[in-house]
Amino acid sequence: MKKQTMTLVAVVLMLALVLAGCSGNNGGADTSNAGNANNAGTNNAGNSNKGNAGGAAEDKEITLAYVAWDSEIASTNVVREVLESKLGYTVEMLQVDAGPMYVGISDGSADAMVAAWLPSTHGENYYEPNKDKFEDLGPNLEGTKTGLVVPAYMDIASIEDLQGAEVGETVDYTITGIEPGAGIMSATATAIEAYDLSDWNLLESSSAAMATVLKDAYANEDPVIVTGWTPHWMFAEMDLKYLDDPQEVFGGEEHINTLVRLGLQDDHPDAYTFLDQFAWEASDMEAVMIDILNGASEEEAAAKWVEANSDKVDAWLEGIEL
Repeated sequence: MKKQTMTLVAVVLMLALVLAGCSGNNGGADTSNAGNANNAGTNNAGNSNKGNAGGAAEDKEITLAYVAWDSEIASTNVVREVLESKLGYTVEMLQVDAGPMYVGISDGSADAMVAAWLPSTHGENYYEPNKDKFEDLGPNLEGTKTGLVVPAYMDIASIEDLQGAEVGETVDYTITGIEPGAGIMSATATAIEAYDLSDWNLLESSSAAMATVLKDAYANEDPVIVTGWTPHWMFAEMDLKYLDDPQEVFGGEEHINTLVRLGLQDDHPDAYTFLDQFAWEASDMEAVMIDILNGASEEEAAAKWVEANSDKVDAWLEGIEL
């Protein structure tokens, strides 16, 4: 009886071991297959990101670089709105100074920008050294201008008028500028030298701070000199004028171009086509800037403009299958 019991126990143990082995093999096979599927999925996703021309939802990502000028905040947010609401992209907004903006487009860490002020403001320092590293899609806005700006009530007409003490003492020999990396700041530094204004100081600040200084002075009818550009909401809100620049340090009439990284057309042909066709007027840009000035967020102002200007947006998207 004892012997039979021992035999029965041995049989049960053997069956248990066999079943456990089968369960382990099946589990191993499932894990292996799952691992292969996961690896294959990862590899396919990677290949899709490199090879799919922007079609897959997870691949529809665009990085827009821009400088913190009110004009470029307006244009870049409108471009973002169209990319997201019309073409289904996820857009990263990369706010940088002018130099890093060009570097980002050149090395591919950013996909596009609509903020290239040419030929003078960005030409020599940023555009020319990098022009073989990106694709220039041409102007998106014509008729821009940069220079030194004063309220119309100031009795001066030219940069040459700053050479005497009479004007300098009224503004403490200070020109209020913007971000130190901006092309207009380099041009102003050149103008100080070219017009023999060695007593003058170019105050570095920001676009927003410059506008605040100008608004405060204008409200009190005080003299003030700032670095300015067109289009800008300040010309719609205040009676301002450019100082004549007989030596053409700031150049003449300019335009704003769209630049994209090399390879964008292959990776995201729909975004490329839109960016290539993006162009508008100074009044369009100013409308967005004024809405932001009046309290709308950048996103709200851009969405409002896009909704109200469907004809222009449709022209930008012509030929794209939506």
